[in-house]
Amino acid sequence: MPTLYGHPMSGNSYKVKLMLSLLGIDYEWVTVDLLKGEHRQPDFLALNPFGQVPVLTDGDVVLADAQGALVYLARQYDGSWLPTESVALADVVRWLSITTGEIRQGPESARLYHLFGLKTLNIDRATERATFILNQLEQHLSSHPWLIGDAPTVADIAAFPYIALAPDGQIDLSPYPHVLSWIERVKQLPGFVGMRGIV
Repeated sequence: MPTLYGHPMSGNSYKVKLMLSLLGIDYEWVTVDLLKGEHRQPDFLALNPFGQVPVLTDGDVVLADAQGALVYLARQYDGSWLPTESVALADVVRWLSITTGEIRQGPESARLYHLFGLKTLNIDRATERATFILNQLEQHLSSHPWLIGDAPTVADIAAFPYIALAPDGQIDLSPYPHVLSWIERVKQLPGFVGMRGIV
């Protein structure tokens, strides 16, 4: 049985939890208390020397990255979530990069600033980046039901949490009706589970 080490307020932990639920995989959840510094303890650093959540273990496999965990779960348990055709696969990788780039620099950073008080972040830049990526998503989703093709992929699951949690960073989603419709489509997927801020 896989084990997911994470924090309940972590969007990156949540995306792996969501993928596991969508795939119907039984797993063990282990809370890593970030406020108590459990992610810096030797036992956890043995799993992920970067000291970050989430970490997914599955037998001898240890995956210390949310995007990598999504790819692994999709290929290992249900290939329909990860296309093999070269262009579609390249598009998935592109959206995984956007997730760790523009989405992280925008909505995720704004959430860290406002919800967790991480005042070292540049909130003006985060808000600007959030507006940029939301405009890009709005345009893309105006003619596509999902980020790639006609069915959800790991790209949607990777991008979803911090877009849906944008209001935590005082980012208004009301100007983006196609983004809001996409969020609702994800919520309607069989096996969907939420987290605080996503119900």
